[in-house]
Amino acid sequence: MAQGPPPPPPPPGPPPPTTAKGEKSERTSDVIGKLRPTKLFKLSKPDTYVTSLDFDEEGLLLLAACSDDSLQIYSAREGVHETMLLSQKYGCHLARFTHHSQNIIYASTKGDDAIRYLTTHDKSFLRYFRGHTAPVTELALCPSNDTFLSCSADNTVRLWTLESQNAQARLNLATPYLAAYDPSATVIAIASASTSSILLYDIRHFDKPPFATFDMRQYDPPRASRGNNIPEWTKLEFSNDGKSLLVTTNHSQGHLLLDAFNGELKAQLPRPYQPTWGILRSAPSSTPSKTPLGQGDTSFSADGRYVIGGSGADRDVVVWDAQGRVSREGEKKIIRPMCSLPCDRGKGAVVLWNHRYNMMATADTEVVMWLPDEHVGMKPL
Repeated sequence: MAQGPPPPPPPPGPPPPTTAKGEKSERTSDVIGKLRPTKLFKLSKPDTYVTSLDFDEEGLLLLAACSDDSLQIYSAREGVHETMLLSQKYGCHLARFTHHSQNIIYASTKGDDAIRYLTTHDKSFLRYFRGHTAPVTELALCPSNDTFLSCSADNTVRLWTLESQNAQARLNLATPYLAAYDPSATVIAIASASTSSILLYDIRHFDKPPFATFDMRQYDPPRASRGNNIPEWTKLEFSNDGKSLLVTTNHSQGHLLLDAFNGELKAQLPRPYQPTWGILRSAPSSTPSKTPLGQGDTSFSADGRYVIGGSGADRDVVVWDAQGRVSREGEKKIIRPMCSLPCDRGKGAVVLWNHRYNMMATADTEVVMWLPDEHVGMKPL
């Protein structure tokens, strides 16, 4: 009896989650409370600070910009230091991988305010992006192509492509210190600290007025409890599902979790302790001080459910469940941290989740890699 043709293969789907070493992994919810430090990398001097972290697109390399004018690259797969690049003439901050893991852009911290485009293959510069007349406060790479945004203390936001040294477009705004692309790469959010507002632009009509403006004044801390009249915002980030927008702050009231579509506050994410200014990094809106630069101390997990951040007072890292129970405390909507991730190896002044693998990195005067440890349990607060 003749047999019919074999059934068609199942449709392709996303690969299962893996660890940084390529092993099959559990869901983020299964491991989030079990992350523990596994590797620590010391810097050249005890007074050298990491000011920014970035994983490459494949999640295999970790890039750290340091206050000693060096760029350090680590293998996330092997847990080893790979190479060091020096930028002693210009300094370095906000270092980002492009979509090619051998190419990097970063902001200058001295000499001028240009953005530099570097290849790690032969350590040569491919291009300079000039135009800003004050320090760059944000670099955001487009998820889908080779364009990127830069924010600056010169009150401009510029849109660039890696293929040209000239800006493709420019916005003049009041203190537009932070920016982020949404996952679809069609919307950009720009945070204006002095006006306590977040502006949403259609990237296809970058030169047009924003299609939405979120007024954040009602969430500002009382003026008497902050050193100036500008909120201490340090980072702006969309969740990977595009539904939430996180505003990281230095204030004791914690971070602001917003609905990305209408700007409504889902909840405040308070730190478990009063922040210690020796641990927190300076916000772009801060007046010049001796506090090291940073890029915010929170990060969404890859599934968008969790926010991982520094405690602000000790070496531990804390986790908020963005889908967890929201409590009412007066007029405030609050999500308290669900657990603490203990660390005796450096502080979490800069925190970044690897969006390809169940791992993260934190940094201060050392770089620390974290992986799940099946032999430990969740540490409640």
